Amino acid sequence: MRTAVVTIIAAAATALSAVPAGAATSTLPPPNDAALRASISGLPDRDTTGALVRITGSAGSWSGTSGVSDVHTGAPVRDQGRFRVGSITKVFTAVMVLQLAQERRIDLDEPVQRYLPGVLPADYPPVPVYTLLDHTSGLPSVDIPGLTDPQWVLDHRFEHWSPRQVLDTALRHPIDFRPGSAQKYTNTSYVTAGMIVEKVTGRSYARNLRERITGPLGLCHTSFPGDDPSLPNAAARGYLNVNGQLVDVTEMNQSIPGTAGAIISTAEDLDGFITGLFRGRLLGQEMMTRLFTVPDVQTSDGSGPALYSQGLMRIAMNGVEVWGKTGSRHGYSSGVFATRGLERKLTYSVNPAVKSPDGQPLIVRKIAAAALS
Repeated sequence: MRTAVVTIIAAAATALSAVPAGAATSTLPPPNDAALRASISGLPDRDTTGALVRITGSAGSWSGTSGVSDVHTGAPVRDQGRFRVGSITKVFTAVMVLQLAQERRIDLDEPVQRYLPGVLPADYPPVPVYTLLDHTSGLPSVDIPGLTDPQWVLDHRFEHWSPRQVLDTALRHPIDFRPGSAQKYTNTSYVTAGMIVEKVTGRSYARNLRERITGPLGLCHTSFPGDDPSLPNAAARGYLNVNGQLVDVTEMNQSIPGTAGAIISTAEDLDGFITGLFRGRLLGQEMMTRLFTVPDVQTSDGSGPALYSQGLMRIAMNGVEVWGKTGSRHGYSSGVFATRGLERKLTYSVNPAVKSPDGQPLIVRKIAAAALS
């Protein structure tokens, strides 16, 4: 494994992206070069093989890579390469549902049972469609025990799972709580939402993605892979620690996360997606309001107030509020966040070989703190 080389591409105080018309002038300082360099230095290490970070916006730009794209060749991380975005897929799915709502093809207040008759158990209460998007549906979590076992993941990584098969692992359990009364993050809601998109439109999720989002925004490197396990032009290989050995899991069928987590993209495309979304190119005003409204409920475990709106999550760090989404797949952990006025946009992808207990590798927290310093 080659000694890590940190490659820093650019730091500039000038804007790459204009703020939306009427938005306030940015009060954020330019990106902190020293903090950002430090946040991704020292790779590869025991936990992470590579990282890439891209910052744009009216407050300035910065980009950098660290570590290796391949532990055998020592090749550097490719800043223009593709990676698995994991649960960032949920934002794309939420946008599709909100688009169908503004086209009056879906009523967000109507129950899922109206659009997918017979899918939810007969003893479940009505589950309004909007509760799928803000994680207040009460639907139980996907229950595939082997997903926490690295060896099981390795042994089953090329298997196909239909959305109904994935849902059935969750829906054999009672509903967690009355829909709309609490928030609990779950893939179940977004696999269900993807099924509604396909049922209402009569078109595949991949076609809806192209026609509704990537085509209009000119995102040429974003796709929904279906059963194709490949990752063409990868920014970095993804690895999984199996019994103390790093195993390459770059190629993997993503049908289990499906419309909750299977999309492939690049840092540039994710930047273009969140820019177009926040500028109102995909949704009208009514749906944009929903996109940025966090429900006034508590989390189901009582840990605090809700964090997720209908598609995004809201976080604040160092006094800066940003909206976006994290995502993880085996070998990949990614995120895209921005301030409402696009003064700062952050996109990152790192390659952890082990899963963090709380789902977020330590390096991700370092990147976020540096980006918002």
